[in-house]
Amino acid sequence: MGSQALQILRQGVWASLTGGWYVDPHQSTFSNCFHLYLWIFLLAFPFLLYMALPPSLLVAGIYCAVVAVFFTAIKVVNFRLHSMFDLGEIIEKKQASLSTDAPRLEEGDEGSATTCVCLCNAVSPPLSPVYPPVPPLQFDLDHESLQESQENTLMIEEKAKPKQYYRFWVLPGRWLRVRYDRLALLALLDRLVAFLGFLLLLQGFFRDIWVFQFCLVIASCQYSLLKSVQPDAASPMHGHNWIIVYSRPVYFCLCCVLIWVFDLSGRSSSLQPFSLYGVTFFSGQFLLCARDMLIVLALCFPVIFLLGLLPQVNTFIMSVLEQIDMHVFGGTGKSLLGGAPWGDAHVPVLFSVFCGLLLALSYHLSRQSSDPTILWSLVRSKIFPELENRAPEEPPVEIKDPLPEKLHNSVKEILHSDLVMCPLMAVITFAISASTVFIALQPALSLVLYILAGVVGFFTHYLLPQLRKQLPWFCLAHPVLRSREYSQFEVRDAAQLMWFEKLYAWLQCVEKYFIYPAVVLNSLTTEARSSNTHSRALFISIAGMKLMRSSFCAPSLQYVTLCFTTLFFHFDYPHFSETFLLDYYFMSILFSKMWDLLYKLRFVLTYIAPWQITWGSAFHAFAQPFAVPHSAVLFVQAVFSAFFSTPLNPVLGSAVFVTSYTRPVKFWERADDNNLNSIFYEHLTRSLQHSLCGDLLLGRWGNYSTGDCFILASDYLNALVHVIEIGNGLVTFQLRGLEFRGTYCQQREVEAITEGVEEDEGCCCCEPGHLPHMLSFNAAFGQRWLAWEVAATKYVLEGYSISDNNAASMLQVFDLRKILITYYVKSIIYYVNRSSKLEEWLLNEAVQEALRPCLGPGYVDSDPTFNLNIDEDYDHRAAGITPAAFCMVYLDWIQYCNSRRQTPVNSERDSALVNLCFGLCILGRRALGTASHSMSASLEPFLYGLHALFKGDFRITSPRDEWVFADMDLLNRVVAPGVRMSLKLHQDHFTSPDEYEDPAVLYDAITANEEKMLISHEGDPVWRSAILANMPSLLALRHIMDDGSDEYKIIMLNKRFLSFRVIKVNRECVRGLWAGQQQELVFLRNRNPERGSIQNAKQALRNMINSSCDQPIGYPIYVSPLTTSYAGGHAQLRSVWGGPVSPQNIYTWLISSWDSKARTHLPTSKLVLTFLQAHVRLCLHADACTHTLTATLAYTHRHTENIQSPQLKVRILPQDA
Repeated sequence: MGSQALQILRQGVWASLTGGWYVDPHQSTFSNCFHLYLWIFLLAFPFLLYMALPPSLLVAGIYCAVVAVFFTAIKVVNFRLHSMFDLGEIIEKKQASLSTDAPRLEEGDEGSATTCVCLCNAVSPPLSPVYPPVPPLQFDLDHESLQESQENTLMIEEKAKPKQYYRFWVLPGRWLRVRYDRLALLALLDRLVAFLGFLLLLQGFFRDIWVFQFCLVIASCQYSLLKSVQPDAASPMHGHNWIIVYSRPVYFCLCCVLIWVFDLSGRSSSLQPFSLYGVTFFSGQFLLCARDMLIVLALCFPVIFLLGLLPQVNTFIMSVLEQIDMHVFGGTGKSLLGGAPWGDAHVPVLFSVFCGLLLALSYHLSRQSSDPTILWSLVRSKIFPELENRAPEEPPVEIKDPLPEKLHNSVKEILHSDLVMCPLMAVITFAISASTVFIALQPALSLVLYILAGVVGFFTHYLLPQLRKQLPWFCLAHPVLRSREYSQFEVRDAAQLMWFEKLYAWLQCVEKYFIYPAVVLNSLTTEARSSNTHSRALFISIAGMKLMRSSFCAPSLQYVTLCFTTLFFHFDYPHFSETFLLDYYFMSILFSKMWDLLYKLRFVLTYIAPWQITWGSAFHAFAQPFAVPHSAVLFVQAVFSAFFSTPLNPVLGSAVFVTSYTRPVKFWERADDNNLNSIFYEHLTRSLQHSLCGDLLLGRWGNYSTGDCFILASDYLNALVHVIEIGNGLVTFQLRGLEFRGTYCQQREVEAITEGVEEDEGCCCCEPGHLPHMLSFNAAFGQRWLAWEVAATKYVLEGYSISDNNAASMLQVFDLRKILITYYVKSIIYYVNRSSKLEEWLLNEAVQEALRPCLGPGYVDSDPTFNLNIDEDYDHRAAGITPAAFCMVYLDWIQYCNSRRQTPVNSERDSALVNLCFGLCILGRRALGTASHSMSASLEPFLYGLHALFKGDFRITSPRDEWVFADMDLLNRVVAPGVRMSLKLHQDHFTSPDEYEDPAVLYDAITANEEKMLISHEGDPVWRSAILANMPSLLALRHIMDDGSDEYKIIMLNKRFLSFRVIKVNRECVRGLWAGQQQELVFLRNRNPERGSIQNAKQALRNMINSSCDQPIGYPIYVSPLTTSYAGGHAQLRSVWGGPVSPQNIYTWLISSWDSKARTHLPTSKLVLTFLQAHVRLCLHADACTHTLTATLAYTHRHTENIQSPQLKVRILPQDA
């Protein structure tokens, strides 16, 4: 413990303060001293230049030149040393030829590096396996001096250096060469740090001791380019992180540029300030104040990087772009009011056109996912089909994955619908805006719209979800509005659509498509008249698009913001109001931050509540008293973290909280695991992809927003669902599957979320009971102090029920093994007769020649594999298996299987078919005996051999069985499926032991299993494809080796509807615990598997959340990629809202309407025939109307069969008719 603390102080704290330098005990004294002198030089050189010489650009140029030469020399020496140590040294002289050829490398590839050629005698293998081999260079030192050899080597090195570049793809099949590599970027950064840092010193921004502090910051940024802090406090990964090298210099350069720009702008008089809510922005004083804040920030760089408050560069860019997308174009913006001078009773046509286009564009953007992968794959398949052919061929899979086609259809459906809806919405909005209705009905219309939005929002997003919760208001013991599955013990069918779900969906539809667009359009029309002309277009575009997209994507968050804006600026402080559109715009930003602050405070108060704190270690007990004086600072940290959207994480899982660096909503990168159970979570992801968006729109998970986390808990599946993005009709999520049977801590938390509290009768220290259908005082109090709540108890989802039986108990005795062998032989016979190549095998001369000895009357196969105990056809007199004994047992079965063929063949006792079946059955049993170590009679070798054959691992060792290689389908299509089918028949034998005595029943059972079940090894790609394709049943034999146990289990999967408990977890609790685990394992290096931060804490589900982190920080058995669920694939939601308004659906509706009208007006047969003639003639003009023509002709048949004299003439007209 002491050595670990010393290592953290040395390599973590001190290295973060200095930029990477620390005393490394694993390095030599010379190396540590050398790095210390480098760091002192970087610190002292700019300080002495500034103090000794007068400030001028010449001094700055000298400083930059010295730094450039200094860094170049260090990198050259470092490169030469690495080349020498990697490639070896001269140990003896030898004759060899000179070779200078080296393959071209691309630095963008993994492990690429500059190929260096050196003098060497024996070249050791390269350290990295991806390095290409470098041919050795050898010289004869008798004819050439060592100095000349080195000169020649340098010339060869210059000549043989490969050209390196990256490929930047611009268009499909078109890319540009980028020759700017990583080393060039490092060289640019060290020069920029020197130039910008010394420029600020010359400007006189620092005085006294702060000059030295700023030189310390410059030295830490420059030294990190030579030897970065590893691991850094902001590093999200174990091991060496090469991206973190750029963090300090990039942030330093950005900060210096902003200081310089703000200083110039603050002293300039050309910039016009403006006032918003009483605050003047972009004035000289404002900009100079911002400059001073940045100066303080730059001086605090060592402490900031020590605490890890700034993320690595790529995470910072992702977070900034995400915040801009969410808060500017979908959530916030910083624009002024715009204005347009027009009369009170007139709206210009161009403004009406603008309103229509704005609404249509916002609607279209709200229905598009931010991940363009699916859309690009659809475009590529249509426009660039040749690129699909360039892809490497995948191994053929018998079962096709339906997901890509489903996603393509969903995206096409959205695009076709938008093709109709966007012009329609634009036209309707144009008509309403041009009618001056928003002006003529003022001010009553605005007040009516605000009240309507508040009432509908309160009823839809507060009252209905509360009545559907498991514990409404944490007072009632049961939901008021219950689903039909609520009272069922076991769910057998899909969830039934309830009336309140229909009401919830329709209220959302009214809210999204009528109320909020009317509110925004009303504000646009009434307030744009009073705006100034300079910034009108920019403000209206950004604010209107943001508010409309928010109402389309997340209407549940709008009514609170709208009501508060109306009350605050219309009644409380009307003199502060700018305009309603601007007030609503900025209040949406403020409320998003306030929601984050509320969630953070709830998490902190729940986590540190003294009556439910769980100390996972002695450190937790030690840190608990320090949380009390930390409370004031904790509140400030909560406000800071809410403003910058950073997690608030507990230090080592204790009650002391610190602010981490900002992260995007996704938080983690994808990480997979090869656990065999991960396929079940992958199937669960597919099921959620099909139904999640529709279920959310029906209110089955309660209220939701971007970043929310839910836990799905069932008997054996426990998964965390992280909602990443919410659109209009789509939801992007990520699923993290936990272990089936987790640790003790996980089981305690699973019990906490699955047990009910309805039976609790406590009130403080006594048990007086509770009112009917109400919670007791203790239960109500305890539910309010949890970081999670039960959103639903009977959420129905399609999945697989898993049953595992111990194979040892089913094959323990010899009689049970004999039954298995009997079914094995019968299955082989079945597959021989069912094969389409049977006639070919019977005519194969090599097969018949090898099996001819079996036709002899005295033939006996006395292989030691065969045993009287397990072979039913074993002849104990002949001490082996004879054809006569085989036919006595299996001839009837052979003849029956042959009779079920379409073209039966000869199946007499001495026929080629019986001989082939005999040979294959002997081969199959001998292969099982070979894999089971032949003579061993114990169970373990038998199970080992059965598992080997089940995987398809056949070892043909006997010369008598080599005839099977004449056609490998004899093994792949007969023996291999026979072994697998026998295991299934052996399973069925326990439920109906005598049923399969009848050949017809057995034959039909095998046929049914072939059609409805997949029997395969779990490592076979077909197994995964079958599960993802929703195969009804699957069976596998699994070998489990864990903690010294060696077991074989028969895994049986049956597709059915599963019932899950949906637990909504405080999203800030999840982000905070994730950030704490990342800091503890990466920066603080606490790799104790029993560390206190992963012990169970029922109030926060600490163990389940921490175990869902990406590996190696957590240990989930499956982490899905970002998956998008579309509402169009939900059948129940389509029955409520109808299908999408697409051209095809409009045409179908017209035809069906005409159909129903024609059925009620049969006397108008002449009109029907005239319509059909014209319609058929029209359809025949286009090749793409085949389906339309088919439907029309079917329609013709239906409506002319009751007409007395139909005279329908269809003429095929030429294309130019």
